[in-house]
Amino acid sequence: MTDRDLKIDQLIDAEEELTDKQKKIIVSAIESFAEKGYSATSTSEIAKKAGVAEGTIFRHYKTKKDLLLAIVAPVMARFVAPFIIKDIQKVLHQDYEQFEDFLRAMLENRRDFLIKNLPTLKILMQEIPFHPELRELFKEHIALKIFTQFEKLVEHYQARGQIIEMPAYSVVRMTFTSIFGYLIARYMILPEADWDDEAEAERTIQFIMHGLAGTKS
Repeated sequence: MTDRDLKIDQLIDAEEELTDKQKKIIVSAIESFAEKGYSATSTSEIAKKAGVAEGTIFRHYKTKKDLLLAIVAPVMARFVAPFIIKDIQKVLHQDYEQFEDFLRAMLENRRDFLIKNLPTLKILMQEIPFHPELRELFKEHIALKIFTQFEKLVEHYQARGQIIEMPAYSVVRMTFTSIFGYLIARYMILPEADWDDEAEAERTIQFIMHGLAGTKS
C-alpha cells in the first residue's frame, strides 16, 4: 500500500493515542460533517453512528466545536498536510520543460488526492470560512509551507519567458483559484453533473495559460 492509497479513517485507526471509542466518534463525525455539514449535524447523530452514548462524546470533547477541531487539527497537521506537501513535492521536483506541463501534472495530482480524501477535505472547505481556528491551521500547516516553493517555480518559468511578468504571488493565487475552483465544482458542488473530466481539465489549463502566457510559451 502506497502513501496515496491511505485513507483518513485508516490513519485515524492507527493512532495509538486514541481509544477505540474516540476513533469511532471521529470517523463518524467526519462522515456526518461531510454529508450534512457541521451546523446541521447533532452530537446525538454522531453518537448513534459511532455506536456510543452521547455522553461518551462529551467525556472526550466538551463541545461539538471541540470535536470539529479534534478532527481537523490532527488530521491537517499529521495526515492531510504531510501528504499534500509530499505529493506536491513530487510534482515540484520534476523538471517540466513547459509551465503548461507542470499545470497538467499538478491538476492531476490534486484531483487524485481530493478523490481519495473527499470527506475530510469537504469538511475543511465547508467550515474554514466560519471558523478562524481552522483558517489558522490551514495557513500554518499547508499554505505557508508550499507558497514560497510555488513562488520560486513561477519565477523559474518567468525567467524562461513562459509566464508574463507580474508578482509571483499573484500568479500563484490565480493558478490555484482556477485549479481548485474546477475541482471543488466537479467533486463537491456539482458532482452529479455530466462532466467530461479530460476536456474540463484541459480547458482549465488553457484558461490559465491564456492569461499568463509569456513571449516564449
